[in-house]
Amino acid sequence: MTRAKVIQLGFLVLLLGGAGYFAFLTFGFDEASAGIAAEAVLILIVLAWTFSYFLRVINGKMTFVEQRKRYRAAYDQITNTKLKSKFESLSEEEQKRLIDQLEK
Repeated sequence: MTRAKVIQLGFLVLLLGGAGYFAFLTFGFDEASAGIAAEAVLILIVLAWTFSYFLRVINGKMTFVEQRKRYRAAYDQITNTKLKSKFESLSEEEQKRLIDQLEK
């Protein structure tokens, strides 16, 4: 996550807290209770996000892991294609000699 995204997320949480405070005031809470209720909601949101993060870590569903799997699959496909074309460009004698060397 970039620094700009972290700052944007911080402002979003700040605005969400303010919106929650005014929403609770609208529902008839007094100022202190509205502040506590808005804080409680934000804490629950952060705890839920943290729990979901830990689940992604445990299950290996993190963005980096997924990107690495896709990269590795693409790399393997390109490498296999190149090796296959290079092997097929060899003469039959060279192919047999290479296979014999690999079997040893």
